[in-house]
Amino acid sequence: MVSNPANLNKRQDAILSYIVQNGVVAPGLIVGHIQGLFGDITRVTVARDLGTLLRLGLVMRSGAGRSSRYAISSRYALVRDIDREAYFATDADKRDIRETFNFDIFDSLKDVFSENERMRLNELNAIYQKKFIALPIDGRKKEIERLIIDFSWKSSKIEGNTYDLLETEQLIRNRRKASGHTQEEATMILNHKTALEYVRENKAVFTTMTPKNIEDIHALLTDGMGITKGIRKSLVRIIGTRYTPIDNEFQIHEVLQRTCDLVNGMENPFEKAVTLMLLVAYIQPFTDGNKRTSRIVGNAVLQSHDCCPLSYRSMDEAEYKKAMILFYEQNNVSYFKKLFLNQFSFAVENYFG
Repeated sequence: MVSNPANLNKRQDAILSYIVQNGVVAPGLIVGHIQGLFGDITRVTVARDLGTLLRLGLVMRSGAGRSSRYAISSRYALVRDIDREAYFATDADKRDIRETFNFDIFDSLKDVFSENERMRLNELNAIYQKKFIALPIDGRKKEIERLIIDFSWKSSKIEGNTYDLLETEQLIRNRRKASGHTQEEATMILNHKTALEYVRENKAVFTTMTPKNIEDIHALLTDGMGITKGIRKSLVRIIGTRYTPIDNEFQIHEVLQRTCDLVNGMENPFEKAVTLMLLVAYIQPFTDGNKRTSRIVGNAVLQSHDCCPLSYRSMDEAEYKKAMILFYEQNNVSYFKKLFLNQFSFAVENYFG
């Protein structure tokens, strides 16, 4: 069986597996296969299951009547669960991957979350909004500061920064640098604080995302770190993967604008945030600081729509990197959105109340 991407029943999961294994398949063959697995299943039942898979966008149908055929859709590749342990047990140089930028990704990144996942996110956000409104002004300020400290620490740690959480707190609150660490590490953390405060103070700016929004956040995050500002003009490589982003400056501008257009056309703020985070990291528009930028622009979208920002405090750095690599190499969002759901739940439960 393939891993179940949408809480399907066993027959529907078996149908997906059969189509994955056999490519383009006639409905009669699907019926025969399902009857062989499950016994006395009617054609009407299988047709209903296929209708569900079509509605979910997991399969495509061509032709009509006896000439109809079913095949796996690009959306299935986007949302299917992948056995991470088996995937990463294979050396990076031996994995079967898409090595270059997929310009068709903009057509695939739609309805990232299932209906149940959207409902859960909305329920959690309603809890956050109720807690936030009930909190006195001073209490809000303290919680915002706490979230900024946690985010600045963990986002920097994901990038290899060795400050611990208590050292980060002292640095942000008292500008007290910890011994045994570089100036660059302190600058990285303080730049996170600056960028997060800028986002919170200018929430309305991010209701419509533009390439300039993204470049402005990158500039704040990388100030004083010797990192070139603006869109890169050279090739970049990513540790742990053979995927290579676009190296043409004009194409980078083009896909960054397409990213903003795609996000601005979405209604759901959580899908906006996840799509923007994934694509900014996938495009790698800057010489350095791309994932840092992607995390903060994601929070910018959430806050511009009155959604709870993430702190990433409980995020496992290695798992975060695996989720990104799965998107780079397979254009698959399943693990990243799982981590997003967990972090959003964590943020609602642990802040502003």
